[in-house]
Amino acid sequence: MKIVLAYSGGLDTSVLLKKFIDQGHQVVAMTLNLGESDMVAGDGSQDALEAVRQKALKLGAVDAVLVDARERFIEDYAFKALAANALYQGVYPLSAALSRPLIADLLVETAARYGADAVAHGCTGKGNDQVRIEVGVRAKAPHLTTLAPLRDKPLSRPDAIAYAQAHGVPIAHTAAKPYSVDANLWGRSIEAGVLENPWNAPPDDAYAWSVAPEAAPQSGSEVVVAFERGAPSVDGKTGAEMVFELNKIAGANGVGRIDMIEDRVVGLKSREVYECPGSVTLIEAHKALERLVLTRDELRLKAGLDQKYAELIYDALWSSPLRGALDAFNAKLAERMTGEVRLRLVRGRAVVTGSRSPFALYDESLATYGAGDTFRHDAAGGFIQIHGLPVAAGAAKAAQAAERATPELV
Repeated sequence: MKIVLAYSGGLDTSVLLKKFIDQGHQVVAMTLNLGESDMVAGDGSQDALEAVRQKALKLGAVDAVLVDARERFIEDYAFKALAANALYQGVYPLSAALSRPLIADLLVETAARYGADAVAHGCTGKGNDQVRIEVGVRAKAPHLTTLAPLRDKPLSRPDAIAYAQAHGVPIAHTAAKPYSVDANLWGRSIEAGVLENPWNAPPDDAYAWSVAPEAAPQSGSEVVVAFERGAPSVDGKTGAEMVFELNKIAGANGVGRIDMIEDRVVGLKSREVYECPGSVTLIEAHKALERLVLTRDELRLKAGLDQKYAELIYDALWSSPLRGALDAFNAKLAERMTGEVRLRLVRGRAVVTGSRSPFALYDESLATYGAGDTFRHDAAGGFIQIHGLPVAAGAAKAAQAAERATPELV
C-alpha cells in the first residue's frame, strides 16, 4: 500500500513512519512549513524542516515532501478566522484547529500526485485532530482510506520513547520533558507531562515564544495595526511576515499566554496551554475597529455568529456550508473595515489605546460634552417616553394582576 503520512518529525509520527515501513508499506512523508521553524530560527530559515524531511528519508520513506504553506495558511484560514474574531470558549485563537483542514487538503493533493491508496496521521483517539483531518479528507476525497494506527492501538509516550530508542528512531523527547507541542504562525500549543494535572503551574520550559508577563519590560511596546477592507498590516508588512513580526514583539512583552480547561470534540475536558502573541494582538485590534465602524445591531448579531464560527472550526466543520455563509457575512462587513488601531503591548496585555477609520460611526460633535455639542438634548424626553412605553404598560398590567390575586381579608 502507498501511504501519504502527515509527518511532523516528532515522536509519534516518527514511530508511525518506522512501523509502516517495517510492515512493508511505501510511505510518502508530507511535512508542512506553517511558520514554526521561523519562530525557532528567528530568521525564516527552513533548515529545521529540511532536517525533518531528511530524517523521513533516512527512516526509509520512498519520498519526503516539504510544502511551504505559510501564506496559504494565513490568508485562507487564519485571516478568515480573524474576520470572525474566532476564540474558542472565548479564549483560544484556534491555532492548531485552523491548520488541520489545510493539512487535510494537502494530504489529498499529495495523495493524488503520488497515486497513493491512503493517507495517515498520528492522532490518538482522545484528540480533536483526528476528527478534523478525517472529516476534511472525506470532504475532498471520500475514496481515500484514512489510517489512524495510534488510535487503533494507543501507544503511551513512555512506550513510544522506548520503541524509538529500540528501533533507532531519533527523537527529542525525554521522560523528564515529555511535552507534546504543535505550532504554526497563529500560535503554539503545549500539552502532556506535568501539564496534565491542572493544579500544576506551567513550568518555564513549556514556553518558547513569550516571556513571563512579570518579567516583561515595564515600558512595553506600541504597535499600530492597519486594516484595509479587513486585511491587516503592520509597518507595511502583510500576511505571514506580519504575523511573524507580531509574534516576536508581543511575545517579548508577555502577551498571548493562555492556560485553560478546554472541552474537546470527543467529549472530555483537557488542560491546554497556548502561546498566541500575534493572533491575540490581531484579534484585539480587529474587535476594536469593529466597535468603531459597525452598528450596534451588527455587533450584537456578530458576537453570537463569531462564537458559532469558532465552534465550527474547533468541531471539525470547516467544510460546512454554514462556515461558507458566515464568511460571506464577514466579507460584507469587511467592506467598511478600513482604519488603524493602536495598541500598547505591556506585561501580558494587548491594550487598545486608539482607533480611527474613514467609516467610523463615532461622531465627536454628538458625543462631546463640550461647547461643540450638537446633540438634541430636548429630544431625549420624548424618546424615553416611547422607549419605555412597553415597560410602563407591562408594569401597570402586572399591578392589576397582583391585586386580583390577593385574597380579600374578612
